[in-house]
Amino acid sequence: MSFIIAIDGPAGAGKGTITKQVADQLGFINIDTGAMFRCVTLKILQEKIEIENEKAMEKLLETIEIEIKESEEVFLNGENVTKKIRENEVNNMVSPVSVIPMVREKLLSLQRKMAEGRNVIMEGRDIGTVVFPNADVKIYLDATPEERAKRRVKQNQEKQIPCTYEEVLQGIIERDKRDASRKIAPLKQAEDAIYIDSSDMSIEEVSSKIIKIVQEKMINL
Repeated sequence: MSFIIAIDGPAGAGKGTITKQVADQLGFINIDTGAMFRCVTLKILQEKIEIENEKAMEKLLETIEIEIKESEEVFLNGENVTKKIRENEVNNMVSPVSVIPMVREKLLSLQRKMAEGRNVIMEGRDIGTVVFPNADVKIYLDATPEERAKRRVKQNQEKQIPCTYEEVLQGIIERDKRDASRKIAPLKQAEDAIYIDSSDMSIEEVSSKIIKIVQEKMINL
């Protein structure tokens, strides 16, 4: 038996931080789907592959290996890319990469396999709508673009990734538009998802709210 928590929302809404806290407190396994798409994006950039080149993309996906450790360090074909996948070049490219059918197909099967028979919390853009439409709990976590930009800048500074507030805000606004309007798995709230606006909430407040929702659901199963 498994219990699945799906957390969706736009870039910078705090999904990663909240997911980690909830996973730690509930003893769930945290699978960062965004990091997986970022790994594919980074590999494309490293290999200088045109995403329209289907043969090259197929070859890349056949050889790519992604590992996310319990420490949340991300490894791409054996290399620690935890910092590299958060750089602006990857940020600006990951959205178009994430809508490529063959990329989504490979990662979708991997994500579902990771969750088999386990208590899992997973965050992304379409976890509750596409990856796990039958998830036990679905959360749509949101915040204003300005607040999300502030959070992302602080996050990058802590990881020593150079950026400015203006470029991060612009990138978030543009990505919101791309993610919401894309034809394949667009960013949207699942009909049965619980909406949480975290703009004026602390990390602890959001985590506590989600944990309460999950615990109430588990009791009623």
